[in-house]
Amino acid sequence: MPVSRNALTGHYPDSVMLSRFLKVVLFGLLAGLACKAMAEDDLGKSLFLVVESDRVVAVNAETGQFFDLVLSAKERIQDRFIANRVAVLITNQRFAGVGSYPSGWSSQRRKAGEKIISAEAVDYSALVVTSDRILTFNGKNGAWSEQRR
Repeated sequence: MPVSRNALTGHYPDSVMLSRFLKVVLFGLLAGLACKAMAEDDLGKSLFLVVESDRVVAVNAETGQFFDLVLSAKERIQDRFIANRVAVLITNQRFAGVGSYPSGWSSQRRKAGEKIISAEAVDYSALVVTSDRILTFNGKNGAWSEQRR
């Protein structure tokens, strides 16, 4: 049902004007949130790994920083997972993660006999599932979290 203007003033009722104003504000907020979400989802790759015999160098292309992870004499890389802004190495002795923010490596020791079930890295985070634990690495704060299975 169309709303008619006031015959004397030629204006729409206040409730109609408020309703239109709220629609414009809501549209603006939603458009802003959509743009922000698109910008956050459009992560360019900025983290790279260079693997050498005794170390792994994480290169942050955004900041121009380099971070060494020194491997012990008997430590061997079993797998690695790299996303846009996070990387996780699985060695025979530990899980090591590095993110774009903050910088540097963070490690968790592996337990004796612990088997890897699955692992993945996406954007700023990584997940490692073992026979004993579920571990997550947050590339934004450089912290590992774990829960027993």
